[in-house]
Amino acid sequence: MIPTQPFGSTGHHSTLTLFGGAAFSPDSTAAEADRVLELLLHHGVNHLDTAHSYGSGNSETLIGPWMEQHRDRFFLATKTGERTAEGARAELELSRRRLRSDTIDLIQMHNLTGDEEWETAMGPGGALEELVAARERGVVCFIGVTGHGLVAPRMHLRSLRRFPFDAVLLPMNYVLASNPDYYGDFMRLKALCFERGVAVQLIKAVARRPWGGRAHGSGPWYEPLDSPQDIARAVAYALSFAPAFINTMADLDLLPMVLEAAEAPAPRPSDAEMAAMLADQAMQPIFEQHATIH
Repeated sequence: MIPTQPFGSTGHHSTLTLFGGAAFSPDSTAAEADRVLELLLHHGVNHLDTAHSYGSGNSETLIGPWMEQHRDRFFLATKTGERTAEGARAELELSRRRLRSDTIDLIQMHNLTGDEEWETAMGPGGALEELVAARERGVVCFIGVTGHGLVAPRMHLRSLRRFPFDAVLLPMNYVLASNPDYYGDFMRLKALCFERGVAVQLIKAVARRPWGGRAHGSGPWYEPLDSPQDIARAVAYALSFAPAFINTMADLDLLPMVLEAAEAPAPRPSDAEMAAMLADQAMQPIFEQHATIH
């Protein structure tokens, strides 16, 4: 079973790895979802993280039947990409119907990294206004913010100065940690989150490099590490930024390896070990300076 730790100040003890619902594509089937549920229950995973947009809505739709059977076993998180109160309310209501759950444990503003959209979402009539109202109505319990790209930690610091979010989500892996600017911003964010009891969720922990024109299927938009040894090392490295959680990647074939690695995480690999893996696997940055991925 995967160990648990407090998910920020929410009162919930979540497993070190959270199931990332981005693994469900528009073509994923109920049969696949059944197999994933069995795997999650086997490893004791008790936290699901999806989004209104994942799989063009199919992710929430496939997770919905899980909630009818096992709602009390899972902390349920989803996201809205809308920036206005009206849009966020509409997405949240549709998410609740798809997920077959009256209450969402954590609602997150999805990839809030652009200046203009940040001002809209955080301002009068913005998405945050509706999410706070939804919390007051008892529709959601906690509110978070997520981000992709190299600006994510800096934008999350800005968001936390405006509002006491319960959770943040952003990328972290050895390649990103080797970027001094990103690492500095990340560590400042991590320190603030620890001080305030804000949960820190990490994505792209097992990213290898961009596909660079190579053919690939319907999995992640980046090429992931794909051997048990490398995945275990990458998972151990990401979890060393404790207290933090890893969201599993959008690849159902690799999901068992990530869960196995999280059952008994190895000690933090040395810089020499990580540098050797970087060279051996030709690992490269997956984010450009100004890129964002929705």
